[in-house]
Amino acid sequence: MTATPMPRSLQDLAEPEPTAGRTDRSRTPTRRAVLGALGGMAVAAATVATPTTAQAAVTRRIAESFWRPATMGAGTGAGTALGAAGVRIAQPTGRFDYRDPHRNAGTVTYETATWDSPVVTPGFAWTELIASWNAETPPGTWVQILVRGIDALGTATAWLVLGRWAAADVSGGAAITRASLDGQRTAGAAVSTDTLVTGAAAAYRSWQLRVVLLRAAGTTATPVVRLAGAVATAVPATGSTAEATSRFGGTVTTLAVPTYSQEVHSGHYTAWGGGGEAWCSATTTAMILDYWGAGPTPAEKAWVSPATDAQVDVAARMVYDAEYGGTGNWPFNTAYAGTRATAGVPLEGFVTRLADLAAAESYLSAGVPLGVSLSFSADQLTGAGYGTGGHLMVLVGFDGAGNPVVNDPASHLIADNARVRMTYQRGQFERAWAESGRTAYVIRPSTTIAAPPTPSGARVPISPGSRSVPRRRG
Repeated sequence: MTATPMPRSLQDLAEPEPTAGRTDRSRTPTRRAVLGALGGMAVAAATVATPTTAQAAVTRRIAESFWRPATMGAGTGAGTALGAAGVRIAQPTGRFDYRDPHRNAGTVTYETATWDSPVVTPGFAWTELIASWNAETPPGTWVQILVRGIDALGTATAWLVLGRWAAADVSGGAAITRASLDGQRTAGAAVSTDTLVTGAAAAYRSWQLRVVLLRAAGTTATPVVRLAGAVATAVPATGSTAEATSRFGGTVTTLAVPTYSQEVHSGHYTAWGGGGEAWCSATTTAMILDYWGAGPTPAEKAWVSPATDAQVDVAARMVYDAEYGGTGNWPFNTAYAGTRATAGVPLEGFVTRLADLAAAESYLSAGVPLGVSLSFSADQLTGAGYGTGGHLMVLVGFDGAGNPVVNDPASHLIADNARVRMTYQRGQFERAWAESGRTAYVIRPSTTIAAPPTPSGARVPISPGSRSVPRRRG
């Protein structure tokens, strides 16, 4: 890998000032709220008249780019080396003084190296970007993920942080508290927990990812990053309630994903959100890991009390975002999954967005369940028995009519694993899923080849009213 000079001050890139006045850290703002913080251009976009049903079909574009060891050589490293396992620190090129704001500890000096992705130009002006990564972080090490947007003239934003991450938590020996950095803003873009959101007039045509690898000064351990990338989407900001229903491709299957209710864990471990309503994402991730036989071992679960479905408690601990104040950080969930293995084969996990349920079918037919993010009122998803501003569940298959079969960890808000398996109406489900931009967790063995999601840059019909970055209970 070729070397590039480090910026004069890594601190300048790694420590953007958070927005003052944020008091509620348990919820992620809707895209409209984030856009409102970016200025008049976003407000104007939000005042477009609601179209009729006949006018409702507009387009969303989706493009994902991920790098693994075989392709990471296309990026540019400073102080890193690339091997079969991924990118690691070879010769540090910088130092970073960091005082963890989420624990009572002093400033620690870290040595740093960086890996920059190629500049990605998806072919459209994107408005949202979600990064993903898989890494190993031995004690004393961690990684930081940054992104910048680039407009048609080549002008780039400042680097914005999309995650400060270690595989363990501090009580388990991690160097830092795992956290996002909400409230960052620059040049028409803002960070909402795990998503970079841009204003309608920003017109960012390209993006670039930076992975900072850090280790305690004077030590020799190194993080190893084996997957990094992002999915970018162009999300309309107008209002509508209409939503097209995709055609069923005929793949009738139900994967044997175990059923766990998040309600069983109500009141558990307040340090990581307290279970129940707060653990939909952690429960979703735990179900998928157990499907692959990659859940925690008995020794890894031994600390949990009560021990019922202890893998859910472990997942909550391992995905908790101290800044967000919950377990619903999307890439933190897939990054945890990426630390696990099945039959000696590492899993990979990443966040993407799909065109529709027809695109999801290709994953299910390949044996890959999907964690999906939905938002709906109590009367918009028949049979659910509740409404939510943001919720995660596992898509496990389809019935003969093409209706999605899911493991819904909040089903009827009843603490009963037997009530988790549900079948929902296809059209209602697609509308609820569209509220998150059809966000999905892909968690699978790294050797699995599943049919790809929407081709890069493809146009995807959606409703103009679909909002992204919903509030997430988990």
